[in-house]
Amino acid sequence: MKLVSWNVNGLRAALKKDLAASMDALAPDFLCLQEVKARPEQAADLWLARWPHALWNPAERPGYSGVLTLSRTAPLSVTTGIGRREHDGEGRVCTMELQDFYLVNCYTPNSQNGLARLPYRREWNEAFRQYVAGLAVRKPVVFCGDLNVAHEEIDIARPGDNHFSAGFSDEERGDFTALLESGFVDAFRHCHPTARGAYSWWSYRGGARARNVGWRIDYFCISPSLLPRLEGAAIHPEIAGSDHCPVSIDLA
Repeated sequence: MKLVSWNVNGLRAALKKDLAASMDALAPDFLCLQEVKARPEQAADLWLARWPHALWNPAERPGYSGVLTLSRTAPLSVTTGIGRREHDGEGRVCTMELQDFYLVNCYTPNSQNGLARLPYRREWNEAFRQYVAGLAVRKPVVFCGDLNVAHEEIDIARPGDNHFSAGFSDEERGDFTALLESGFVDAFRHCHPTARGAYSWWSYRGGARARNVGWRIDYFCISPSLLPRLEGAAIHPEIAGSDHCPVSIDLA
């Protein structure tokens, strides 16, 4: 079973940049997309229609945020948001309950320049932690997406230059540690504990992607009980079409 996550930075734009061919090559059973910036009626596409199950959570604000999960398997149940009105208007989470686990697709808020939105981001971090930890009481959880944090110095090309940048502040990194300590494993780092230069996002400025000056901010995190089923975790920088690249895991 292959699960793929990708911040496409605009679904309609990505569909024009060979998203379908790229994803067909990876052949996921579940595809979690973030920052789709569209509603279902705005993204009518034959390739999307081939997926038998689609769970959308668009933002209330047009052209902003939004997540979409595509599945080959019929979910037992679906939900959008995390059940908190103050957090659920931006289209950031959708959840499929499957037979063996919950699959949570997440697009975490960015703290923005000068950490202007850090107080809200920290409220979100705690609310999301409580949400997935609550699900894990019932059955194992896989959550994935653009989590907008490079957890450790190994996850960013220039840690010294970005210590106080959004996505690498002490507060955001500490909150991510707390999230993992609530009962989750960073699948890529579990499989590749010392891998360097493994990034999933690059700035459009200064040829950062060509020089691999990037950040690893896209994740799959899983409940420890799923570790015996984890066959691999990968990042796919060869796939273009967004400032992020897809990340994936394989479960037996």
